[in-house]
Amino acid sequence: MVKKMKKILGIGNALVDIMVKIDNDQLLSELDLPKGSMQLVDKTRSNQVLERVKSYEKSQSAGGSTANTVHGLGMLGAKSGFIGVVGEDEIGGHFVRDMINAGVDLHMVHSKNETGRVVALVTPDYERTFATHLGASAEFSMDFVSNFKYSDYHYILIEGFLVQDHNLVRTVAEKAKAAGLTTAIDLCSYNVVEANRDFLNEIITKYIDIVFANEEEAKALTGLEPAQALDEIASKVKIAVVKIGSKGSMIKSGEEVWQIGVIDVKPVDTTGAGDLYASGFLYGLSEGKSLKICGEYGSILSGNVIEFIGSKMDKGRWTEIKAEVR
Repeated sequence: MVKKMKKILGIGNALVDIMVKIDNDQLLSELDLPKGSMQLVDKTRSNQVLERVKSYEKSQSAGGSTANTVHGLGMLGAKSGFIGVVGEDEIGGHFVRDMINAGVDLHMVHSKNETGRVVALVTPDYERTFATHLGASAEFSMDFVSNFKYSDYHYILIEGFLVQDHNLVRTVAEKAKAAGLTTAIDLCSYNVVEANRDFLNEIITKYIDIVFANEEEAKALTGLEPAQALDEIASKVKIAVVKIGSKGSMIKSGEEVWQIGVIDVKPVDTTGAGDLYASGFLYGLSEGKSLKICGEYGSILSGNVIEFIGSKMDKGRWTEIKAEVR
């Protein structure tokens, strides 16, 4: 009997990432961008940031946290889909082509407004600070998400950046849960968590099965250090994952806890590490693997992506990763 592969859906901001390597933290202060944060900015402010860093080395790729995760799932060969909004412009077309080439089924809304973009400033310690202009990506249609056929999928990953739209996230979580999906959320940014803590705790308690958080996000949600935050989150969901950077990650389900290490790499840029960890973890779940192996898959993907600038890896590296996962 052939095993039916489980399908994973993501919903999030469809963005284009502009990666900029800067040489010191002072520039962040000049731009009034708190280090390590994600700040929403309008088009004018985004243009001002780009003008200030025009002399620095840059690279560009399709991005958005959940889009990165779903792209990674597609590259692993998982059955995956993505819901998002792009503009009818060149970079919107680039985003769509990039996802299709990874084998992702797209459920896109097309807007007359321009595709959103993220200016990601990477300091010498590999920390990333984001100035995000959402553009078209913020124009989710409530009618679209209310009537989407969630039952075509088995898992859904909700992007943490979306929690600023409470009605959207609550509707998606309710509909997906009612359709029998395993629901996951990646918290994405500590300052977004701080601003929406009460709402997040409500949603997590009612609808969420899996929470992904790094240590700053876990602390913003619970007020606790990583191990205690893991316990607190796990008391509300089936699976809690707290990522602790170079120390790896911790997974808890029920009373069982797994400590997952990291692979030996030469980091260049940590952009996409958390997103690709979720790719590996969800891929493992869709294949029926143990939580320990799911975490190890996550560690393999997150370790590999930080050897690249930005959130994308070349086909050669993906070939190596798939061989290692197998």
